[in-house]
Amino acid sequence: MRRRFLGRLCAFTGATAVLAACGGGGGSGDDDGVVTLEYWCWGETTKIEEFNATHDDIRIKHTDVGGGTDTATKLLTAGRAGNAPDVACAEYQTIPSLIVSGALVEIEDQAQGLEGEFNPGTWNLTSFDGHVYGVPIDIGPQVLLYNKARFDELGVEVPTTWEEFAEVAAEVRREDPDTYLTTFAPSEFGQFAGMAQQAGGQWWQVDNGTWSVGIADDASLDVAAYWQDLLDRDLVQGGPLLTPEWNNKLNKGEILSWPAGVWSPSVIYGIAESQAGDWAIAPLPHWEGGEDKVAFQGGSALTVTDDDQVEAAVEFITWMNTSEKACELQLAMGEYPASVECQETTVERPPPPLVGDQQDYWEVANGAASSTLPNIQWGPNVNVAQSEFGDAFQAAVREGTSLEEALRRTQDAVTSDMADQGFDVAAP
Repeated sequence: MRRRFLGRLCAFTGATAVLAACGGGGGSGDDDGVVTLEYWCWGETTKIEEFNATHDDIRIKHTDVGGGTDTATKLLTAGRAGNAPDVACAEYQTIPSLIVSGALVEIEDQAQGLEGEFNPGTWNLTSFDGHVYGVPIDIGPQVLLYNKARFDELGVEVPTTWEEFAEVAAEVRREDPDTYLTTFAPSEFGQFAGMAQQAGGQWWQVDNGTWSVGIADDASLDVAAYWQDLLDRDLVQGGPLLTPEWNNKLNKGEILSWPAGVWSPSVIYGIAESQAGDWAIAPLPHWEGGEDKVAFQGGSALTVTDDDQVEAAVEFITWMNTSEKACELQLAMGEYPASVECQETTVERPPPPLVGDQQDYWEVANGAASSTLPNIQWGPNVNVAQSEFGDAFQAAVREGTSLEEALRRTQDAVTSDMADQGFDVAAP
């Protein structure tokens, strides 16, 4: 299976060289016929314990090797050394780099029939060039989290378009000069990428082995100009999130919203527990005249990372991502599920504490999940883009320089890095 993968790899990447495939250091069969699978993933272990307790022929040995970036880095290292696990979590934006490095195994044959469990936009995050490399487990469709109590107090309406968002930002500043509608956080790569994708930006595309980089395409530059205008008029705060200063302003009711993934209520509840019930979510504002679609901010899939025990690995992944019991445990852990069937069961559950008084919370969240963009493509060097974006945008906000130029700087760095790695990159 790995040979079949490598045979197509050059056509997919256009790279002049590919890392050598490594022999498996993965799953093993015990004398009693039980297959033991090595599983790398961050977070809770409740589902793994349940799987082991209810399956006699497969045993999962779990290791937490760190968050998404750490796991991806360690997977590449382990693969080169021939010590890759059998199954691993992978954040969606890291999957292309893992594919082109030969770290993931194709599973389209074993995963047949699973596609219908997910919305097309979700399933496509793990599918490339007609081949399947993972099964989605959780997603973060973007929504607008807002302080409803303060909105009501100030008499402002929830914006439905980004044009209205700018108007509400100005109204908030007039009503309470100490308060901002939101913060433009220059290090929030995923947030800005999602808004650019919503506007029609295509940051990476690949066609017959040739990559196009559109981080500074017209749609993305328009989004940068939009936020530049709000910053220039002091209608939004510029700076990092979740610092002591930011947390203090939020607790005082002086930061009123956060465009982010559906996981955002749990983050805010962790720093503003006293505001439980004051907040709500709404559909993310859309660009006037554009589609009422949203992108993803966060989420991960389960991938097969060694080809010794693919059938057993996919059996485990299928249970983790689509079974009724796994869904129940996932929701109890506070994750927003990727599978449509699991999403549908959320309406029977209370909303998260921060938005505990919002009766339609799950309907709004599920509506966002069903309205996600269908063809989001990440590239093979998202890590470079994320690093350069953070440096360039933080400097722009700090020094009052152009966000558009920061975006162009990011594109140049990404394009140069891909060319240096041997990818065939189209001229802008």
